[in-house]
Amino acid sequence: QVQLVESGGGSVQAGDSLRLSCAASGREFSRSAMGWFRQAPGKERDVVAGISWSGDITYYADDVKGRFTISRSNAKNTVYLQMGSMKPEDTAVYYCAAAGSELYSGPLYDEGLYDYWGQGTQVTVSS
Repeated sequence: QVQLVESGGGSVQAGDSLRLSCAASGREFSRSAMGWFRQAPGKERDVVAGISWSGDITYYADDVKGRFTISRSNAKNTVYLQMGSMKPEDTAVYYCAAAGSELYSGPLYDEGLYDYWGQGTQVTVSS
């Protein structure tokens, strides 16, 4: 059974930093793209960042570019999201996702790419 488990969410002040982790189990994702999405109250789920299986290609949504960094450890089967200069509009439930296909080289922002999802972790940024 494949599981993606996010951790590291919480409540912070505007300008603070936070690091999310997503540990995968039940399958190795070292050759699969992984990503982070978020859903704010009353809004649709949107892509935040994606990373290729090799880690050398990344994608960031415009509103987090320069503030967030996605990375991965294939040895630990884990993907990370380092969030900095946080804003109240970053408040959302953050979801980790992993692709079922391997060696994918297409758009990392495509939600349809991802077959496995975590349960989400709440991030709240107060002003």
